[in-house]
Amino acid sequence: MKSSNSIRNRRGLIIFSVALITLASLPLLTRARAVSTSVNIVNNSSRTIRNLYVSHVNVDDWSANQLGNATIASGQSFNLSNVACDAQQIKVIGEDQDGCFLSTVITCGENSTWTINDDTPRDCGN
Repeated sequence: MKSSNSIRNRRGLIIFSVALITLASLPLLTRARAVSTSVNIVNNSSRTIRNLYVSHVNVDDWSANQLGNATIASGQSFNLSNVACDAQQIKVIGEDQDGCFLSTVITCGENSTWTINDDTPRDCGN
């Protein structure tokens, strides 16, 4: 009888240990998949970019304004760095002084440049 209790206790300890190791390694696996990316936004348009957001592609889950109180005036640029990506691509959305939105999709893990000019399509809600 003692030997069967001893075997059960060992099995229980092994199962508990495996479960504990698995739970402890989950945050490491999550961090391993997280990728960050940087985007240099160059404003070669005649408009001022007042707000800048990031979102998953094809999902309306926009971030907070990445510019804070800053703007990107005509002829200026802004480097959006260390943007966390949990997918292969991320959408960058700029809002100009007219309240119109411009956007591009970039590949995560690669540093990119998005040049905005007067021909960049805008969504003005019309």
